[in-house]
Amino acid sequence: MSVAIARPQPYLPKALRRVGLLRSCALVLAMVVGAPLLVIALSWGSVDAEIWLHLAHTQLFRLLGNTAILVMGVACSVLLLGVPLAWFTATCEFPGRKHFDVALMLPLAVPAYVMAFVMVGLLDYAGPVQSLMREYIGTGLSFSFRGTTAVVIVMSLVLYPYVYMLSRNAFLAQGREPLEAARVLGLSPLQGFLQVALPMARPAIVAGVALALMETLADFGAVAVFNYDTFTTAIYKAWYGFFNLQTAAQLASLLLVIVLAGLYLERRARGSAKYYQNSRRRTSQARFQLTGPKAWLVSAWCGLVFLIAFLIPVGQLVYWIVDGAWRDWDTRYLDLVGHTLGLAAIAAVITVVSAFLLALFNRTYKGSVSTGIVRLATVGYALPGSVLAVGIMLSFNWLDEWAAQLQTLVGLPVQPIFVGGVLALLLAYTTRFLAAAFGPVETSLDRIKPSIPEAAAILGARPPEIVRRIYLPMLAPGLLTAALLVFVDVMKEMPATLLMRPFGWDTLAVRIYEMTSEGLWQQAALPGLSIVLVGLLPVIILVRRSAH
Repeated sequence: MSVAIARPQPYLPKALRRVGLLRSCALVLAMVVGAPLLVIALSWGSVDAEIWLHLAHTQLFRLLGNTAILVMGVACSVLLLGVPLAWFTATCEFPGRKHFDVALMLPLAVPAYVMAFVMVGLLDYAGPVQSLMREYIGTGLSFSFRGTTAVVIVMSLVLYPYVYMLSRNAFLAQGREPLEAARVLGLSPLQGFLQVALPMARPAIVAGVALALMETLADFGAVAVFNYDTFTTAIYKAWYGFFNLQTAAQLASLLLVIVLAGLYLERRARGSAKYYQNSRRRTSQARFQLTGPKAWLVSAWCGLVFLIAFLIPVGQLVYWIVDGAWRDWDTRYLDLVGHTLGLAAIAAVITVVSAFLLALFNRTYKGSVSTGIVRLATVGYALPGSVLAVGIMLSFNWLDEWAAQLQTLVGLPVQPIFVGGVLALLLAYTTRFLAAAFGPVETSLDRIKPSIPEAAAILGARPPEIVRRIYLPMLAPGLLTAALLVFVDVMKEMPATLLMRPFGWDTLAVRIYEMTSEGLWQQAALPGLSIVLVGLLPVIILVRRSAH
């Protein structure tokens, strides 16, 4: 007599495990992300030897060198800025600490391309800084705020908050006990920081640096302002300069290899390291009290970073607007705002719904296959917008070729269906920012006890009712956070929008690129300040979340 042994059931109630609905949705999302990557990898099937010879003789090695130098410079700079600031605000008490604790995260709201054109407008030869220097000091004093150093400074000022935020949370989680134990063993405060606190915070620091470097590799607007050639600018020039999408895809594949290698190295660097968690709440009495010159020196350093990274750029934008840029507030500007908000809102809804389905799938089916599907579906956030734009455009070109053959067979006029439409741009946004929405949704979903939907299913509730009456109300904060993050990210996204926007669908980011490419810094101030102000919303949310 054989006894049937029931297999363990997935994590969600039976009512939500209908014939692979979640599995099908997750597979579709993974295919949507994987298809552009596969198309880019297959782009080497045919090579334009003439263009590649031209690139090899003129740009290729310079692109590799510029990209490598930029990555190393930004990595060192964000470490030197973010880690000390995080240590001071998390473990020390000094004048203004409570204000700096929040203020030092605000530069995250400033896009790199906005910081770039503001700094160039301030510090270039014709800017107010050098003009005042020539007027009061002498005509022989001048400098050029261009080149590698300028790009590294600008990128570091807007990206150090990634390292600051994650390092600060890690230092707060450590508590004071490990440092006190180090002092008992005879280590000085500096030795305790270097030998105890810093190694324990290494996973967070590495993760923050990795985020900063992903943004550096993906950047297009800031390097375009400085005419600093990297792979993103080369992709744009191959697309619109050589009118060769195949070469653009091949350049994108090289950038993709660099990004994936960086992700692999970041995972290897973190390894199995974990945070030390202190369950007791920190109080102001637990902080190291800085007094005298040390306290004021730390306050001055925090204030200087905040001044340069946030107050001066925002103040300059406001000055330009008051000085005359407000005249750009017309029907054309309102159209730009409408296009920007419309695209951001639609993309946020699509992305959050996709993230919700993917999070349900991740909770329902546990295993290496499901983990691989989720990782593939959320890898888009590490991919530059220009890479996704090229992959999606090639994919849609192939779909339009098949559609043209079908239209010819049925006697319909041949016209493109996929290329040049809003659908391609929304697909790029969803692929790019699905990971940003997945994180808050998954975190909120993990807080729902499995017994709650199980009880609803036992009482006869159907899947739509369980989702509507249990999941959506309990997930509302996470869903809203995810939607806001995606909304602001789409507003700031420049490369994908610039490459894939339909005719007449210019956005605020595109307007900034058009003005800065002609050196019209003041005309870029109004859209720049608009993006910064909206970008403050997710930063405030991150501050509140980190406070808890």
